[in-house]
Amino acid sequence: MAKSKGPKHVVLFRRRRKGLTNYSKRLALVKSGKPRMVVRSSNKGVIVQFVEFTPKGDMVLAQSNSIELKKYKWAPRRNLPTAYLTGLLAGVKAKKAGISSFVLDIGLSSPIVKTIPFAALKGALDSGLQSPHGENIFDEERIKGSHIESYAVSLDEAGYKKVFSSYLKEGFDPRKFTSLFEEAKNTILKV
Repeated sequence: MAKSKGPKHVVLFRRRRKGLTNYSKRLALVKSGKPRMVVRSSNKGVIVQFVEFTPKGDMVLAQSNSIELKKYKWAPRRNLPTAYLTGLLAGVKAKKAGISSFVLDIGLSSPIVKTIPFAALKGALDSGLQSPHGENIFDEERIKGSHIESYAVSLDEAGYKKVFSSYLKEGFDPRKFTSLFEEAKNTILKV
């Protein structure tokens, strides 16, 4: 029997070892030849980037952070309306950068319909960009924030001030959530 040469254990890439990158999924997205719309959410907001692969590393073509929505009179949080508006703003910027189509990159997140990545996707699609997507992955009413508005209206005054205190400090009235959403959306589309 011949002796084997070389190490018996193959060390995986660092990002795979740490569970940060699924390389087979990434390769499939890169092979599409289209820019990737990368959607990531933090504890306080949403980040949307349009990224293109280059041999020297990924290059960001356009990006938007939910903090930028303050310019459009929107109180950014980590919710569906904020994800939609961030995707819309990033889509408008991407369109100006010459991007017409993309593929969605949600990273290691589970692809659960009607969640933050798909709200951001809907925003990018409404900005005029194209992307392959399935049917029934969006919930229009929740994207507009009608569920938040109806909850705000259902609370008594003390409960309302307690639950929505951070919104109220910024001068944002959750009882008018859908109308404020439409105003922010129209302002972003005019950019």
